[in-house]
Amino acid sequence: MKNTRNMPKIMNTALLATSLLVASCGAKQPNEKIIADKKAQLAKLKTEQTRINGQIGEAEAELAKLDSTLIPGEKAKLVSVTPAASAPFTHFIDLLGRIDAVNITNISPRNGGGGQVRALYVKKGDLVHKGKLLLQLDDVIARQNLNGARQNLAALKSQLDLAKDLYKRRKNLLDQGIGTEVDVLTAKTNADNLESQYNAQQENLKNIQEQLNFTSVYSDVDGVADDVNIRVGEIFNGANQIRIVNTSSLKVVAQVPENYLGRVSVGSHVRVSFPDINKTIDAQVTVASPMIDNNSRSFYIEARIPSGKEYHPNQVARVQIQDYSVPAALSVPINTLQSDDKGKFVMVAVQEKDKLVARKKIVQPGEFYGDRIEIKSGLQAGDAIITDGFQGLYDGQPITAGVR
Repeated sequence: MKNTRNMPKIMNTALLATSLLVASCGAKQPNEKIIADKKAQLAKLKTEQTRINGQIGEAEAELAKLDSTLIPGEKAKLVSVTPAASAPFTHFIDLLGRIDAVNITNISPRNGGGGQVRALYVKKGDLVHKGKLLLQLDDVIARQNLNGARQNLAALKSQLDLAKDLYKRRKNLLDQGIGTEVDVLTAKTNADNLESQYNAQQENLKNIQEQLNFTSVYSDVDGVADDVNIRVGEIFNGANQIRIVNTSSLKVVAQVPENYLGRVSVGSHVRVSFPDINKTIDAQVTVASPMIDNNSRSFYIEARIPSGKEYHPNQVARVQIQDYSVPAALSVPINTLQSDDKGKFVMVAVQEKDKLVARKKIVQPGEFYGDRIEIKSGLQAGDAIITDGFQGLYDGQPITAGVR
């Protein structure tokens, strides 16, 4: 076996040379590419040094087992350990959402055509009740049509009354043997025609009256005037010009990345936090769209929340959807999980005879959330996880530990 004692010196010399080279280049104000290259080179050397130091430690440990006279006693490294304990582990999908109203109404003209605004009775932020008059459209033509229809109806009424009277008289004369049956039938036909015209004119009058009513625009719901984008003299056509929001029924909406499509559904638990008011509430997903937005590659979800004065439409909300939960699981700080050619491992403190040593434990990681990661296998409750000072440890290295 080759002597590895001079290897740290070689690496330190290489690092010193690299540092001098970076410093000399810095004096000449190198460009960003040179700096980036030197940083990458230095990082590579440091990685190599860590690997070699680990190999040195393992080689020394093997030599110590074969011949304790070859290597002097090694000073134990100070570490901190935390016993592995079973506890509930939950994973959340963290999203940014907002409050929205369940009932939002965009006011539009009932006749579909609209018209020019003559008077406006609402402004943004006003409390609106159902049936409140919001604006008045130009009604000159509608009133002219209504007056004309009323006059026509009155004229037809006079003609109908006269025709009915004439029919009645001729029928009475015919009963007395005066006149002919043709005269009676003619008078009846005339009266029936006028009555049909009169009825049709009545329906026409109702339609014209309804058209006049269309020029008065009322709110169909209770709520707050969230947007009033119309002024007197402009044409009102209902293109999102007046929006009424009912704040008595609210929901939180968010977009979930498509890779969670199979993990979020109606009924999923949601934790909703409002940073502006420092409040957190629990809710459930009430709507989970199966459609993926082609632009954002996400799908829409919403969760109903209770109404309250502290909640406002478009208020920012932190949405945490619970998509995984285990009642009892072993977990470790995520920074303690390391990798080598054999897989993922953590360092644990093990008592061997009269000394405490560090040992690798190959583990199978599961979900991670926050600063902890679930360990599905490889660890047991009570194992002393090295949570401080694990960097650079090699398997079998003597340690001295404090419990955290």
